[in-house]
Amino acid sequence: MAYSTDYIENGIHIVEVDARHMEEGLQQAVRLLDKRQHFVILLTHYKDLLATEHWLDYELLSKLMGVRIGRIEDKDAVLAMPNNFRPIHIDSIEGYIHGALEETLHHAPNDTNHSFADRLDKVLTNRWLGFPILIAILYAVFELTFAIGSYPQEWIANGIDLLCEWLSSVLAQGWLSSLFIDGIVRGVGAVLSFVPNILILFILLALMEDSGYMARAAFLMDKIMHAVGLHGRSFIPMLVGFGCNVPAIMAARDIDNIKDRTLTMLMIPFMSCSARLPVYMLFVSAFFPSHKALVMMSLYAIGIALSILFALIMKRTKWFRQHERDYVSELPQFSKPTLKQIATHVWDRLWDYLQKIGTVIIWASIVIWGLTYFPSHSMDLEHSYLAMIGQWTEPLVRPLGFDWKMSVCLLTGLPAKEAIISTMGILYGGDATLSAFTPLTAYSFMLFVLLYFPCIATIATLKREAGRRWAWFTVFHSLISAWVVAFIVYQIGTSLLTIA
Repeated sequence: MAYSTDYIENGIHIVEVDARHMEEGLQQAVRLLDKRQHFVILLTHYKDLLATEHWLDYELLSKLMGVRIGRIEDKDAVLAMPNNFRPIHIDSIEGYIHGALEETLHHAPNDTNHSFADRLDKVLTNRWLGFPILIAILYAVFELTFAIGSYPQEWIANGIDLLCEWLSSVLAQGWLSSLFIDGIVRGVGAVLSFVPNILILFILLALMEDSGYMARAAFLMDKIMHAVGLHGRSFIPMLVGFGCNVPAIMAARDIDNIKDRTLTMLMIPFMSCSARLPVYMLFVSAFFPSHKALVMMSLYAIGIALSILFALIMKRTKWFRQHERDYVSELPQFSKPTLKQIATHVWDRLWDYLQKIGTVIIWASIVIWGLTYFPSHSMDLEHSYLAMIGQWTEPLVRPLGFDWKMSVCLLTGLPAKEAIISTMGILYGGDATLSAFTPLTAYSFMLFVLLYFPCIATIATLKREAGRRWAWFTVFHSLISAWVVAFIVYQIGTSLLTIA
């Protein structure tokens, strides 16, 4: 567990140590540095330590350790202290620091040595228990998203059908009524029906973030990220990417090293953003009703795994090859999320989602309706411009088990992934689970949606933050990756089904 971080300021090596985890923090601080170097230790969160009725005689500790030590609030005074450094022997550091703290750390009258938060931290970030707990939490999040959200989702879907029936009875037949009913209402309604699920997921994710658990998840990923030459802090923007890839790419600005920052930005499009969720929810509910949470988790896990594999490959190229640098960060204190915090975070995300429905999705629905309605001046799909486009591109996706309608849906998802659902609402009417799909093609389709071309806003942001060449690189490699992965899954799945 990381309780210290170090940096150089004005030529002075400074180590910040979390006063709430004194012993572990001091041990980590000394191990960070060569025993011949002198450094200064600044204690953070010292007021939190005092709030527990503990207090530290840091002046005595400074003398015992031979290192300048003080509160971060007294930084200037600590740096002005005379340097009394003497080498510390690493092989005895644990016992030395423990003994020094026995003399200088004064406990509260009814001290239990470790708070509940400390004990919880050790469990949640344990090398053996941390990942199973993380998986269980994510499973519960997705299970609740489906279990609670299925009822309002069904109500909205039924309401859309009733609205279409009523509009059909009161509006005169013609292109205008078809545009309104078959295009706008069905197209936008297909996306709106998933708003309850999205809302529930946003609430649960906000709880995880505001409580401090997301930082623990990033800490668990630190060793894995180290394996590909990155650090746990690169996983923070990736976590943000589960909400939206655009702010996630901008969040990577905090990474100092330009190669690590660029590579992190290139990994973010592998994350399943909220725009992909309606597609997942539609197919997971229709084809995997008994394993909704597991299938949903598999898509998120595959995205993370492929992003790490991508980084592992890219780190061996001339653009990103570099010597790995150590990085240690401190975990934020657990906190009780407030209703205002959660409401603010959820509303910000939900408002972005609704804005997209009110702009991009409406226009996409109108365009798809126009391509479907003309030139026959009816909703005759087989003789529409849309069918012509789909049949032209169908050979490219036929090896993946997709037909021309699925191809068209993928094309309309280029500007925004939610448009896939609105297109299905127009192509299939009220039933997007026609026999053209099987559980295998549905899963292959979801994998393709996970991996292919990020939305235009993401590419534009990537171009601005990382440069034109990396934006175009993302466009091409994402399309190739999506095709290859979907092809492998579909072909292997078909072979196994044939043998069975």
